[in-house]
Amino acid sequence: QYLEATRTELAVPVNDLLDRASQRSDKMHSLSTLLTQEMDSHFPPYGRMQMPRPADCHTSALQTPNDKEQALQVSESDLMSLARSLLQAWVDPLAVLSTSAITLPHPSKSSISSKIQELQEHSKSLADGLDILSGKMGPSAQAISFLPYTGGTDLGQDRVTILNKFNFLLSCLRRDSHKIDSFLKVLRCRAAKLQPELC
Repeated sequence: QYLEATRTELAVPVNDLLDRASQRSDKMHSLSTLLTQEMDSHFPPYGRMQMPRPADCHTSALQTPNDKEQALQVSESDLMSLARSLLQAWVDPLAVLSTSAITLPHPSKSSISSKIQELQEHSKSLADGLDILSGKMGPSAQAISFLPYTGGTDLGQDRVTILNKFNFLLSCLRRDSHKIDSFLKVLRCRAAKLQPELC
């Protein structure tokens, strides 16, 4: 059954696959944004002051375009490789967020938990789709930079530390999901042969 699904996917035009991938990445980014807002609704102000900087995110070592203009200068295969590397880098931290959300000291923990599970599903589905797409684009699109998550599975013992680390991971996820979404939208735009100013 999986092989049949794969054959079907391989027959789908690249433009259509990119459309689907963009819809998934858009959903991932909107979910991570909603999660950040939900956390902020009940986040102690003194905790915010202790938040690590974005440069401390485990994916910050990956050199990526900072905005759409820069992304438009990057080759299609490199953009695909960057999107896949970022997605791969979030498999473990998403599992940590999912496990931690169950006992999170936050009044909306059940809502947060279900959104994170949804994010995991979208992430897995998007990764599978990008595997197929990268196969159509050649070896450099299939290259993945490994960005190991070394934060461990334990977010701490006291309430403020747990909320701090959880919120920090979410802010990194939101930043990276925005990048993935932007890269895929540029790829979709190029595949549709649109002028750069329309992307």
